[in-house]
Amino acid sequence: MSKQRVLTGITTSGTPHLGNYVGAIRPAVATSQKTDVESFYFLADYHALIKCNKPDEVHRSTLEIAASWIALGLDTDNAIFYRQSDIPQIPELTWFLNCMAAKGLMNRAHAYKASVQDNEAAGEDADFGITMGLFSYPVLMAADILMFNAHQIPVGRDQIQHVEMARDIAQRFNHHYGEHFTLPQALVDDDVALLQGLDGRKMSKSYGNTIPLFLTEKQLKKHINKIKTNLLEPGEPKDPDSSSVFQIWQAFATPEQTAAMREEFAKGIAWGEAKKQLFELVNAELTPARERYEALMKAPAEIEAILQAGAQRARALSQPFMDKVRRAVGIRPLA
Repeated sequence: MSKQRVLTGITTSGTPHLGNYVGAIRPAVATSQKTDVESFYFLADYHALIKCNKPDEVHRSTLEIAASWIALGLDTDNAIFYRQSDIPQIPELTWFLNCMAAKGLMNRAHAYKASVQDNEAAGEDADFGITMGLFSYPVLMAADILMFNAHQIPVGRDQIQHVEMARDIAQRFNHHYGEHFTLPQALVDDDVALLQGLDGRKMSKSYGNTIPLFLTEKQLKKHINKIKTNLLEPGEPKDPDSSSVFQIWQAFATPEQTAAMREEFAKGIAWGEAKKQLFELVNAELTPARERYEALMKAPAEIEAILQAGAQRARALSQPFMDKVRRAVGIRPLA
């Protein structure tokens, strides 16, 4: 029996933060070390162009994200780790899938609908500022997934729709041209923490409320001290379940440490003390990886070599598969 294939993409826009670490990187690193799973991890630099048109930022983000994943222990010998733009078969497959994807299906994509609603609310034309990149983003995502016939796609709840769209497009292609694509399943792990940011909302680059992953110790302490808290004094019991400090603690702590901190909240721990302990806990987990990250950031050629080796392994699968798909649609030599 062939191994289960798991595939995850990371958009190269922005600097990785604690929310990315607990929500995506930490579970992915654990999967990359399993020998009974074939895992694919890629830097989604084509996707980055949808929301970022600053070349230096896309380039810098690619370096930071690759360095972060490698520093945190991604097993690049076992897993296939590559840059999306190094696999020319992906944009080619995107076109084939575009010719199968129903426009009505794309009209229902959450990101597109949200942009249209924002435009209408602002009194603009419905499609103001909306590019074809944003509109057909789910087709590129489908190509990422279907190129390697991945079985499981670990995603947050907001991305389930895109995996379902990939299934729909694959089914339609299979119906027309024969069975070429595995139908992927979205894999949502409800145990994975969704971190709150500095302001209590979900930690997200778009809110500007993140704690970047590899800050220096001094900067990390400063960021943790900025986490918004209420005005309860030391000695007054505090509610752990509505506190960003406690929620980030829980994502890094053992069950025993979590239970102990819950008790401290009930006793009325001072916010300053809770933040100090949080800094120590997070810093202890990140220190070894931070040193490796800083070394990698000074050695981009080392990262490039890892990505090129991964791309070679990925192309060894994508090239013959794409030849098969081309033939299936009638694009083949005449003689």
